[in-house]
Amino acid sequence: MANAPLAIQPVTTKADIKTFIDLAYQLNAGDPNWVPPLRQEAAGTIDPKKNGWFSHARAQMFLATRGGLPVGRISAHIDTLALDMAPEQGFGPGTGFWGMLDAADENAAHALIKAAEDWLRGQGMTRALGPVSLSIWEEPGLLIKGHDHPPTLMMGHHLPRYQAWIEAAGYQRVKQLYTYELDISKEFPPIVQRIVANGEKNPRIRIREVDKSRFADEAKLIIAILNDAWSDNWGFVPLTQPELDDVSTKLKPIVFNDLIRIAELDGEPVAFMITLPDLNEAIKPLNGKLFPFGWAKLLLWLRKPRVRTMRVPLMGVVKKLQASRMASQLAFMMIEYIRRASVSNYGATRGEIGWILEDNQGMVAIADAIDSHVNRVYRIYAKAI
Repeated sequence: MANAPLAIQPVTTKADIKTFIDLAYQLNAGDPNWVPPLRQEAAGTIDPKKNGWFSHARAQMFLATRGGLPVGRISAHIDTLALDMAPEQGFGPGTGFWGMLDAADENAAHALIKAAEDWLRGQGMTRALGPVSLSIWEEPGLLIKGHDHPPTLMMGHHLPRYQAWIEAAGYQRVKQLYTYELDISKEFPPIVQRIVANGEKNPRIRIREVDKSRFADEAKLIIAILNDAWSDNWGFVPLTQPELDDVSTKLKPIVFNDLIRIAELDGEPVAFMITLPDLNEAIKPLNGKLFPFGWAKLLLWLRKPRVRTMRVPLMGVVKKLQASRMASQLAFMMIEYIRRASVSNYGATRGEIGWILEDNQGMVAIADAIDSHVNRVYRIYAKAI
C-alpha cells in the first residue's frame, strides 16, 4: 500500500465530508493528549450554514488517498476581511490560508499543501499562511511546544512531526502565539495584590459580572470593546455579527456570570475578561460521541462544572487606555476577581491565558507579573506562492 499512487481530490460530497471529519480521529488516535472534538462541532466548523465565518470567507477542503484509502486532509480558504487589512498587520491583499492539516506521512502532507497552494493561486492569491483552522479566532498556528499535555478548550493540538514537514515545504516562521499557565490556588505576588487593593479604593472603577439573562446585549458590548482593543494587533480581523451569533450559541452553556467581568471607568465599559471552564476535560473521555451516554454526562457536568483548569481566551482594554497604568490595574483586578471565583465556586487550581502574540508586550508583562509561564507555543508560517 505504501507504494500505491497518491491522489488528491476536492471534498464535494457528503461522503467526502464524513471522510474529512473522520480522518482527524483516525490519524490522531495514537496521541494520548489529543482531545477528540464532538463530531457535531467538527462538522459545524466546515458547514457554511453553521459557521458565521463563511459570511465573509470561502473554502475548499481536500483529501489525500493512497490505494483508495484516505491518508490526509487539508483546507484552503480565503477571508475577504483579511484581504482588506493593512499588510503590516500580517494579512492584506493576496493573502490566503490553509489549515486543518492531518497527514499519515510527509509525502501526503506535501501533496496536500501543494493542492491548497494551487487552489489559492487559482483564486488570485500570492501568499499562503498556515496553519489557520479556519478563522484566526478559532485555531491559529501549529503547536511546536507543549505536546506533552492536552490542549484547553478552543486550542489546537498537532503531532510533533508536522513542524519539519511544513518547514520542508518552504514555509518560514511569521509569528508565534503563546499560552501561559499558572497555579491559581495561591494568591498573586504582593505587588499585584497592592494594585488590586488600590483599585478597589478608586470610586471611578467598577468591576462587574456579566448578566447572562441579558446575554445578547452583553455579548455585543464585549465584541465592541474587543474590536476596538485588538484593532491594531497583528492578524486582527474584526468579529462579525454572524460569527458572534454562532459563537454565542456554542459557548452560552459554559458562560457563567462570575467568570466573565466587565470593567467600567466613570460608568463607561472599557475592558473585559472572558474565562471559560475547560470543557475539554469533560469531552475528552467521550471520544467525540454524545450518544448513547455522552450527552447525559455532559449535561450533568454543565449544570455545575468542577474543573482543574480555567481558560482565559480573550481579554481587552479599549485603545484609548492602552499602555496606561489604568489599563494594567483594570486587568489585574479582573484577573484577581475571576481567580477567586474559579477556586471557590468551581474547584479550579490551574489557569491558562492565551493565546498571546509573542510581541504583545503589555500582555506578556501581565502574564509575567502573575507568575505564569509559557506552556504551549504555536507558530504561523508563510510562503510566497
